[in-house]
Amino acid sequence: MKISIITVVYNNEKTIQDAMQSVLGQTYKNIEYVIIDGNSKDSTVNLINEYKDQLGYFISEKDKGLYDAMNKGINACTGDVIGILNSDDLYQDSEIITAVMEHFNNDPALDIVYGDLVYVKSEDTNKVVRNWKSKEYYNLFFENANVPPHPSLFVRRKVYKEIGLFDLQFKLAADYELMLRMFKKHNFKSKYINRLIIKMRLGGATNQNYTNIINQNKEILKAWKVNGLQAPFYLMPLRIIKRLSQFI
Repeated sequence: MKISIITVVYNNEKTIQDAMQSVLGQTYKNIEYVIIDGNSKDSTVNLINEYKDQLGYFISEKDKGLYDAMNKGINACTGDVIGILNSDDLYQDSEIITAVMEHFNNDPALDIVYGDLVYVKSEDTNKVVRNWKSKEYYNLFFENANVPPHPSLFVRRKVYKEIGLFDLQFKLAADYELMLRMFKKHNFKSKYINRLIIKMRLGGATNQNYTNIINQNKEILKAWKVNGLQAPFYLMPLRIIKRLSQFI
């Protein structure tokens, strides 16, 4: 069974090679690696071209932002399963994709696999700053302020074909809205694996300033509304508590 891994990048010459090597160094053999570059102005494209013969698909062109680029990547994929690795991130080890695909291969009805994530120092990826431990999905998963770490999510391509891609009206929470759609609204069969999947370097648009954090929370409430769902009144306070607990 083939898996497609997407990396979206723009002007990230500093860490793009780490991300590429993390994917290309996986022991699982049937990987289609898709890279979508937003017309970078630094050395990013030159670095990607060094690995071009190992890529399944690569394009560098202007896009409408992160989620638009991810949608381009999903549309370009031909694998049975799709995962997304950000250009700042790394897989925990070289056996991650093998472990993930074992679950898909063993259960043809399984639609989604996800695991755990840690935030690490940008200059030292062995220094853990925040630990995002997930759990098995259940009926009140999102109501209780849980959400799977999106970079650890692996989804059958047919799921995207059925429910659509990232909704570009969301600038900071399109990943949350998509997962809410997948899990809560459509109830695709999922499996949580108790394993560290992703090392994520500190940063990202949402956490750059308080304004973005506030706007993301507004978008999260909007995500419930557009999907015809009712967010509980305690959702936002509980989200804050759960986020703070990840630093302990």
